[in-house]
Amino acid sequence: MSRTLAPVFSLLLATSILLIGNGLQGTLIPIRADIEHFATTTVGLIGSVYFAGFMAGCVLGPFIVRRAGHIRSFAALGALAAVAPLIHALVIHPVAWALMRGLTGFCFAGLYMVIESWINERATNETRGRLFAVYLVVNFVSLTLGQLMLNTANPAGFTLFAVCSILTSLALVPISMTTSVQPAPIASTRIYIGRLYAVSPVGLMGSLVVGLTNAPFWTLGPVFAHDSGLDVFGVSLFMTAAILGGAVAQVPIGRFSDRMDRRRIILGISLGSALGEIGLIAARGLGVEWVLLLAGFLFGCFALTLYSVCVAHTNDHSGKESFVSISSGLLLAYAVGAVIGPFAASIGTERWGMSFIFMFSATIHLVFAGFTALRMTATAPLTNAERGDFVAMPFPPTDPAPPELDPRSVAPADGAADETGRQIS
Repeated sequence: MSRTLAPVFSLLLATSILLIGNGLQGTLIPIRADIEHFATTTVGLIGSVYFAGFMAGCVLGPFIVRRAGHIRSFAALGALAAVAPLIHALVIHPVAWALMRGLTGFCFAGLYMVIESWINERATNETRGRLFAVYLVVNFVSLTLGQLMLNTANPAGFTLFAVCSILTSLALVPISMTTSVQPAPIASTRIYIGRLYAVSPVGLMGSLVVGLTNAPFWTLGPVFAHDSGLDVFGVSLFMTAAILGGAVAQVPIGRFSDRMDRRRIILGISLGSALGEIGLIAARGLGVEWVLLLAGFLFGCFALTLYSVCVAHTNDHSGKESFVSISSGLLLAYAVGAVIGPFAASIGTERWGMSFIFMFSATIHLVFAGFTALRMTATAPLTNAERGDFVAMPFPPTDPAPPELDPRSVAPADGAADETGRQIS
């Protein structure tokens, strides 16, 4: 294992530092906005702008890296990303915050892209699976640490914003000092949404649903928890509980989906997500902290695992040679939903209160469950031989998994693929 990690240790270290800072910043922004009495719709809009910037970064990132190179691109984007949290602390105004969140999303998409393409370049077919597993652990652990760092200082002050800026700046050091050879230029991927829908309607619509429902959680979940009576420590525990739920449940649910029609699992996850969201609404009414944390964990077990199963289901219907295009298309669908979701969910809070955040998500999950059930009656399931193996993935709002690094993207050693992407023996 040490030989596998040695060539990419500095890159994984940079990823960890970035994720801790971005995880902290993602929770700090809505908490501070609530302290400053920003309207919930304003907080939702600020969250939507972040995901719009992230989507723009995913599209434009390859062009930036091709023009300036990996190290210079990383330095420039890191410098901009380090400035944003400081401006949040200095200029307490919704317009400034929205602009800075959009800039942050754009920069972090590019930063992750540089690191991930570099890691992929250093991976081999033999080490790719182990490296992806370590990468996944780094994602979950770092994101959890970012939530817990919220307790190190008063979110109403300057310190935590400075910590976010410091962490982003520190991530520049491992990349700048690495002795690894820079990878080849990042290639842009052409995405055909219509073709992707034809391959897997449930997979594509599921990715859109994940954006519509999970992005409001990342953006407004801390506000929901704070408004439900939790202090700053309680808010960090609430976010951590959901993250742990998603991390713990991904592999068991995914492995279970390897044994049957994945659409049945997707249907069950959608219903479970709705149950978790209804549980959050009920727990808020009870006002008992441990019940709210338990409901958050239940929500994470289902809502934060849906994306990985949708990716696995879509790739069951495509050839491995199209994996990168498929994954990029699903991430784009997620991003579109993530731009719409936070602001749409926040609008209803003015009339129906803070619980509408999860009423909105529960409704979408139930509608998607109905869509999935309808698709199950329309087409036959794949056989066990036609299904691939499930691979757990990082949560897309924090760090999109590099498609080329995923073990499923490795081309088969022999055999050809027909026009549908299925292997011909």
